[in-house]
Amino acid sequence: MKDPINLQAATKKLAELWSPRVIGELDDAYYVKIAKLEGELAWHSHENEDEMFLVIEGHLKIQMKDRMVELGPGEMYVVPKGVVHNPIAEEVCSVLVFEKKETRHMGEVENDRTRSIEEQLRPI
Repeated sequence: MKDPINLQAATKKLAELWSPRVIGELDDAYYVKIAKLEGELAWHSHENEDEMFLVIEGHLKIQMKDRMVELGPGEMYVVPKGVVHNPIAEEVCSVLVFEKKETRHMGEVENDRTRSIEEQLRPI
């Protein structure tokens, strides 16, 4: 990456919901992604990877079997590996997601919102 990225400006360019886009890499091992969310994704887990969410704009709920985490702008939460969770945005929300490159978008869950890494690597 040669230039700084304004996260708010970048997420405003996103047309699709629940379709993360890679905006950076760290140590050849991690992706930094942005996404625009609204509604519910699906219950899923990442068996061997943690997943970090940072809210850029809006509000995000992360539903888990034993609790609900609510995040506003500038707040972050790390979903521990193996924890079944369901991200929920009652209104449009934009987030930054930090995860290992091998992390599958929705773990083992496949539905119409599942995105391959090739889709996530498309330019914004």
